[in-house]
Formats: sequence, C-alpha cells, structure tokens
Amino acid sequence: MEHALPDWLSGSLVYLAAAVIAVPVSRALGLGSIIGYLAAGLVIGPWGLGLVREVQEVLHFAEFGVVLMLFLVGLELEPRRLWELRRPIFGWGGAQVAGCTALLAAAAVAAGIDWRLAVVAALGLALSSTAIALQVLGERNLLPTASGQSAFAILLFQDVAAIPILALLPLLAAAPAADPGGDGALWQAARSIGVIAAIVLGGRLALRPLLRWIARSRTPEIFTAAALLLVVAIAAVMQLAGLSMALGAFLAGVLLAESEYRRELETDIEPFKGLLLGLFFIAVGMSIDVGVLLQRPLLVTAVVLGFLLLKAVLLWGLARAMGITPHDRPVFTLLLAQGGEFAFVVFQAAAGARVIDAATASLLVAAVAVSMLLSPLLLVAIDRWTRRPAVAAAPAGMPELDAPQQAPVIVAGFGRWGQIVARLLLADGLRPVVLEHDADMVEAARSFGYQVFFGDASRLDLLRLAGAKEAKVLVVAVDDPRQALAIVDLAREHFPHLQLVVRARDATQWNRLRDRGVRHIERELFESSLRSGRTVLELLGHPPHAARRLAMRFRQHNLALLEDMYAHHEDRSRLIAVAKQGRRQLEEQMAREREQARARQAQRRGAGWDRRHD
Repeated sequence: MEHALPDWLSGSLVYLAAAVIAVPVSRALGLGSIIGYLAAGLVIGPWGLGLVREVQEVLHFAEFGVVLMLFLVGLELEPRRLWELRRPIFGWGGAQVAGCTALLAAAAVAAGIDWRLAVVAALGLALSSTAIALQVLGERNLLPTASGQSAFAILLFQDVAAIPILALLPLLAAAPAADPGGDGALWQAARSIGVIAAIVLGGRLALRPLLRWIARSRTPEIFTAAALLLVVAIAAVMQLAGLSMALGAFLAGVLLAESEYRRELETDIEPFKGLLLGLFFIAVGMSIDVGVLLQRPLLVTAVVLGFLLLKAVLLWGLARAMGITPHDRPVFTLLLAQGGEFAFVVFQAAAGARVIDAATASLLVAAVAVSMLLSPLLLVAIDRWTRRPAVAAAPAGMPELDAPQQAPVIVAGFGRWGQIVARLLLADGLRPVVLEHDADMVEAARSFGYQVFFGDASRLDLLRLAGAKEAKVLVVAVDDPRQALAIVDLAREHFPHLQLVVRARDATQWNRLRDRGVRHIERELFESSLRSGRTVLELLGHPPHAARRLAMRFRQHNLALLEDMYAHHEDRSRLIAVAKQGRRQLEEQMAREREQARARQAQRRGAGWDRRHD
C-alpha cells in the first residue's frame, strides 16, 4: 500500500533541503546567503526541477518574513529616534521616489511608450527591495552607520509611498470607473489615517498592559505565541485597510521599542523572521519567469540595465548630497537601485485595473526579479573591486559556549579595546568569560592562546550561559554602538545586579549610555589622544611637567563640560551653546594662566638681574 506525503510535508521537505544545500555552498563561494536562497528557488521552481508550482501562494506567505523583519527593526528604533529621522524619511525618501519615478517615466516616454504604461512602470521600478537591503545592511553591521540610516529612511518612505501608489493605479486606467463614493481616494486616505492612528493609540494604551498580563502566566511558549499574534493581527488590519503590512508591523515595533519586553519579543521572533525571510528569497527565485527571458531576452536585458543605470545615476547624486562617504556610496547606490518585492504587487494590481496588459506585467515582474538576483552578485563584485572586507561566516569547529560558565567578569568584545581589559584581568590572575561575534577575531585570539568564545552577547540565552546571573561586572567592548546599547539594555533588564563598564565611541553614545543609567563609561580614544597631545606639546618645547599639567587641566575641564552638556543633549541648539561657552572658558582660563606664567618668569629674571648687580 503506497502512502503519499501531504502537500505541506513534501513542500517543507523541498524548501528546507534546498536552503540547507544551497546557502552553505553559496557562502563557501563567497556569494552570501541571499544568492544561495535565490539560486535554490530557481532550481526547485517551475523553470527548474518543477518541485514547486504554486509560486504566488508561497510568495504571499513568505512576505510575512519581511513583515517580521520590519517589526524587529522598529523594536530597535525608539519613537524619539524615529522623530529625529522624519526629515531624512520624507525629505530624502520623497526625493528618491519622486526623482526615480520622473526619470524612469521620462525615459520610457522618450522611447515611445504610452505615458500611462510609463508612469506605472516607473512607479514600480522606483521602489527597492526592503528585504534584501536590510538583510545586507544587517549582515555588514551597516545599519547604525550614516549610510545605513539614510538607506533605511528611504526604504521606510517607500513603504509609506505604497499607499498612494496603489490608490493612483485605477486613476491611470484608460476608462476608470466613476465611483466617487465610499471607495474614492478621499475615503481611502481617511481610512488609512484612521487605521494608523488606531494602531498608534492602541499600542500606547493597550499593548504594554496586555503583554504584562501574558507575561504573568510565566509560560514562555504563550508569550512567543502572543508576540506572533501581535504582528499577525496588525498585519491583517493593515491588509484589510489596503495598507502596507510591513509599515504596520514597523509602527508596532516602534511603539514597543521602550517597553520592558522588547528583548523578549526580539528573542522570540528572530528565528521565525530568519526562516520566513529565507523562504521569501526562495520564492523570489521561483518567481523569475524564465519563459519571458527566453522569448524576449534582449528586451528584458535592456529594461533591467536601463532602470538600474538610471536609478544608480540619481542615487549617486543623492548620496553625494546626503554627505555619504565615497567608500559607502557604491553599496548605498546598488541596494536602492535594484527593484523591490512591492513592484510585484504594483504590476499585478495595474494588470487587474487594466492599466497594463498581462504580458507587459510579466515582463516587468521578470525584470524586477532579475535585478534582485543580480544585486547580491554585483555587491560581491563591488566588494572585490574596492577590497571591502566581507563579513566572515563562522568556520566549522568555532568554539562556542556549550556549558554554563562561572567568572566574576564577562567581557563582550575582544577587539583592540576589549583585549587590553581582558589581558589586564588575566595578568592579575582573573579569568573572564570573553565573547566575540567576529569569527576571524576568535580564531586569531585562540592562536595566541586566549580563551575566547564565539557568540553575540546581545542574545539573552548566551549571556545566561556565560554566567551573567552570578558575575559581578560586564564589560561591553563591542565596536557597534547599536549592539553595545542592546547589550546594556539586556543586562539592565535581566541582570540588574551587574556593574557595567562600557566603551563609548563618541559623546553621542556616551549620552545614550547615561540615559540608561550607566556610570562607568570610557570614550575609546579620549585618554590616548590626551597622551598624544602631551607628546606634541613636549616636542614643541614645553617642559614635560608643564605639558602634563596642561593635559590634566584639559581632561578635568572636558569631563566637567561633558556632564554639563548631558543635561541639554536633547536640545541641540542649547547643547551647541553650552559647548561653545565651555570651549571659550577653557581658552580664556588657559590664556590667563599663560600670562601669569610669563609674569612670574619675568619677575624671576628681574630678581636674578638685581642679585647679579647688588
């Protein structure tokens, strides 16, 4: 008797096997995980082995991975920080969407294409892949950087722009239905604003008490279910209102960014996000219509290269205007030049509204999918061309914590700062537990005889395994400011007894650490810069004791000024005023001391002259 596998089981077997085989091979070849997922989709899809046929159903389901990703991004972005980004979001984001749409539409009209088709194609092709861009930025730790924040602001505006773009499509039809009633543009806009307002108000008033009530059950799996239910419910509400599911999830994440349950939510949702994002990339690979490529290869190639080049030109100019460094411009430009998953929705909706025909929609979808396949490959080429260091994967046999540790000190990060701290402790006979998330650094440290474990200290389970419950001090020495703040938040929430010693990259991070109640903060270059300044003064002729006195006076003044500025770090204009006043006071004080020193020296010379002539 033969037993057939259920569809869900056979599908799961195919997807998991494809990912497990393709992704490690792709990473071993230096191509990254996204290329592996896309290639797996091509192989198992309708134009490959044909193991999966219902591509659109899989794609719609897997889009939830993008929703979860935006929710997690929102969890890391406090409302205050989002408010600070309002100008980049609506300014640079609006400039990117409007500029790319106008440029692409003008080029299409100049090529003799009907203006309606040109506008629809331009609206879809102007958008970028949020999933691929954020995945790449996250893998490379670029999200906290200026270029990463700029790219994120533009991507977020694109999600907001999805609402008016879909509302505009019926108006572009050759013979739009006259329906000034409830489904009109004004009603849709009012409904959109109402739904977003309801999510914001409901999130403020209801989410925290609800999560607190669920947490009291002390059932971890129910809290995980509640976290998923929260995201699914908000996505469903946004979908029913005709809005972007990802935008709704992002707003929910922002509302919970200051919640005491933020880290628990992040820990619970992260595994689902990773799996569903992988499935989404596989579905994108399966959606590439090889038939269209074979029938009209030159046209598809022209469309792909044309819109990538036009967008790249505009984005490069935008990057220069935004002040993005030349080193980061190629990645910024490429990540936003590619097509995006929302273009699939735009072209399908346009075909349904009879703005474009089905064949044209298929060609445009194929062009977008090909651009999403090409972008990671071009990124690898850019890395090798500019010799940008790629993110290293953990090699086989990398030492990880597999048993609970007991030590008075945990050091998170074994870079140039953390190494000095750890080596000083070792010299005093203390053996800290050292965690490092860079596989190359772990391997190098091990070769010199240091016991360093591979792992990300912003994971709650890893901190528990490292012995945070019994440890006395946690040293946060990681390079990434955002990751450092995440570790601090995690430690203060779950291990309040730990004394925190934290490295700060600059005064901005110092202020954010002070906001979290951290007292033992060291700016990474402050003391070494002072010593270099002393050396310069000595080389210019200052006696060593005088150079040391000047450096110590500057140190005391700078630390006091930093405390004064902290009280105003939310008010930029007042902050600048305090900084200028402090610098002026120091210069005036130093000038008075120099005058007094010269007067004393002149007095001593005069007294010596008098003694010689007595």
